[in-house]
Amino acid sequence: MASYVFLGLGTNMGDREALLNKALELITESVGPVTACSGIYETEPWGFESRYNFLNMVIQVHTDLKPSDLLEKLAIIENQLGRKRKVGKYISRTIDIDILIYSNRVIDSPDLKIPHPLIQDRKFVLIPFCDIAPELTHPVLK
Repeated sequence: MASYVFLGLGTNMGDREALLNKALELITESVGPVTACSGIYETEPWGFESRYNFLNMVIQVHTDLKPSDLLEKLAIIENQLGRKRKVGKYISRTIDIDILIYSNRVIDSPDLKIPHPLIQDRKFVLIPFCDIAPELTHPVLK
């Protein structure tokens, strides 16, 4: 049975619009159909300094993947699109794909936290989220 998942996408390096479009294509191919897309918002970096602004959006996807498998697929997509990671640091990036909500599931493991623990602190997530799911209730914060 397919679950609905909300993902946050962000990019502040390279051809940002092309990277978002390619991420959508790869998500559709390897995760499941994208059933809703927010508008694209240009935002300042959050949590670090950069002269490059982000393009951010939120999408809804239906998937048969378990949360851990979804996390793996998204990491593969990020790698395909040139994402370089630095442990414990926010840095500029070609693409960032976060699992925001996975149906009404709550997961708190060392590798995966669902819902994303910073949704409520990030306008660059909340505003596009409201484009596609204004009635959604946070499964933990209500």
